[in-house]
Amino acid sequence: MPILEKVPYRMPVKTPSSEEELGLPKLPVPPLQQTLATYLQCMRHLVPEEQFRKSQAIVRRFGAPGGLGEALQQKLLERQEKTANWVSEYWLNDMYLNNRLALPVNSSPAVIFARQHFQDTNDQLRFAASLISGVLSYKALLDSHSIPTDWARGQLSGHPLCMKQYYRLFSSYRLPGHTQDTLVAQKSSIMPEPEHVIVACCNQFFVLDVVVNFRHLSEGDLFTQLRKIIKMASNEDERLPPIGLLTSDGRSEWAKARTVLLKDSTNRDSLDMIERCICLVCLDAPGAGELSDSHRALQLLHGGGCSKNGANRWYDKSLQFVVGRDGTCGVVCEHSPFDGIVLVQCTEHLLKHMMKTNKKLVRADSVSELPTPRRLRWKCSPEIQGHLASSAEKLQRIVKNLDFIVYKFDNYGKTLIKKQKFSPDAFIQVALQLAFYRLYKRLVPTYESASIRRFQEGRVDNIRSATPEALAFVQAMTDHEVALLEFEKLQLLQAAIQAQTEYTVMAITGMAIDNHLLALRELARDLCKETPEMFMDETYLMSNRFVLSTSQVPTTMEMFCCYGPVVPNGYGACYNPQSEAILFCISSFHNCKETSSAKFAEAVGASLIDMKDLCSSWQPAESKPLSTKEKARGSARAKDLDSHC
Repeated sequence: MPILEKVPYRMPVKTPSSEEELGLPKLPVPPLQQTLATYLQCMRHLVPEEQFRKSQAIVRRFGAPGGLGEALQQKLLERQEKTANWVSEYWLNDMYLNNRLALPVNSSPAVIFARQHFQDTNDQLRFAASLISGVLSYKALLDSHSIPTDWARGQLSGHPLCMKQYYRLFSSYRLPGHTQDTLVAQKSSIMPEPEHVIVACCNQFFVLDVVVNFRHLSEGDLFTQLRKIIKMASNEDERLPPIGLLTSDGRSEWAKARTVLLKDSTNRDSLDMIERCICLVCLDAPGAGELSDSHRALQLLHGGGCSKNGANRWYDKSLQFVVGRDGTCGVVCEHSPFDGIVLVQCTEHLLKHMMKTNKKLVRADSVSELPTPRRLRWKCSPEIQGHLASSAEKLQRIVKNLDFIVYKFDNYGKTLIKKQKFSPDAFIQVALQLAFYRLYKRLVPTYESASIRRFQEGRVDNIRSATPEALAFVQAMTDHEVALLEFEKLQLLQAAIQAQTEYTVMAITGMAIDNHLLALRELARDLCKETPEMFMDETYLMSNRFVLSTSQVPTTMEMFCCYGPVVPNGYGACYNPQSEAILFCISSFHNCKETSSAKFAEAVGASLIDMKDLCSSWQPAESKPLSTKEKARGSARAKDLDSHC
């Protein structure tokens, strides 16, 4: 499940070598009774009354004095003392490494750059050379620990944030396993630092050494080497099977195929070169037809399948930079090592580097001295050929099943929302709830990522946006039999935004429920013979099926992020609030007859219009004064929580 967060303020200071130097506290363990009460509050209005009463009794037994809940809570407090972060290992396994689904669409998000206009292949390669040069520049900053420390913004500003994820950008690899994947850190005292990039072209893989004679190659040299690769890749007599397809398969299937590959020494050497590279650069063939935002996003999310660029990938690598001949460019991210802020910051650094240097491309200084890039070889047994055929078929199913649209709402943006004294993020989240309710007459468990990088090794927790206050508001907006005044609807909107804001603060300060319940569940698996009824209850299981998976990914440059749904009958909703517009990437699956990305996007637009009209329709002089209780309930005029997600 993709986890993305908003760009924080960056202090111009050198990164400390440890989190202790930053003074980061450990993630707190919330009080047990607080979490259980909040859990029931979050689910009461989402399940039938009879089911809720049953779940309420189960929760009471779990949290009873001297009961199982208190025993597990004590074990968790002991774990907090012994570890830097009590949830990080549990969270990583649950969110990513235990997930057996294929990475494309299901797990790996993509960032799509502004469309480029390449006149010829040389323009494409110059862009790629400049991009690789930017990667080397950014990696040098990381290697020297010169990346500035991130600091929180908004209401909880002034806090330094954990920087560890940055150092996994070019040093991590997701190794497939039969039952669980492994996140491998390449840095080791035994193995040398990687000094090569893997270039994918025509479904072939080439080793491009970027350090020769102890110096980084210039952009001119990189351009020369990329031209050699293009020429080598065009030789059809040398073409090898599209092994990259295997990485698009389910994780257990890919693990099985990789085991077969490893039997041959040639394959072992090729796998080693890919798994230890700095990153991938995928030189894509032109896509077919139009180059709308939606079509370019699909090229990044799944490559268009095996007949297009779907095999020109290696999904296990953390960063795959795509440079298409038709100007479709961006980056595909294997999400387990780091969250969205790292991807955004790195990408914006690269684009700024390229803007500075795109007119200064120098020709190669010493072409004759440069080693020729090496094509990776593969020995494919009939068994591997069978795996390739199966992988290709399953990738085509993924391609056909994804229902995706990029929707630009251009009626207004965050400037107008802030004039209403609302948090843009909270306002948009309530609009998403209204859109969903309009289509389905119910609310569902909703995921919005909240950064907990204020704490040591912090990743994210969940903001549960489907609040009781949101339900009251959306019902008021859609139930025409109940005649509420506009002012009364506005109060309900204020209350919904206030509830969203309060939950956001709770999440970013380590007091949300999802990580806490996850850790208690995992401890119970270790300590109990049977899974406690608390974690077998249908309400708990339902609470973790996020039909609406959302994330705010703002950028300062022209680009946007997208990802797929996390359940078969769900929606992915990634949004980028801009000053005068809001860009949404809506995803769902065609094989679910209930969902439609286009209809959901339309409902989002209608909801945002209605909320704007509601805000502008009421004038204070025309209404009765607010009571103290109403002020407390409806004063959602919170400052923008700039650092939460």
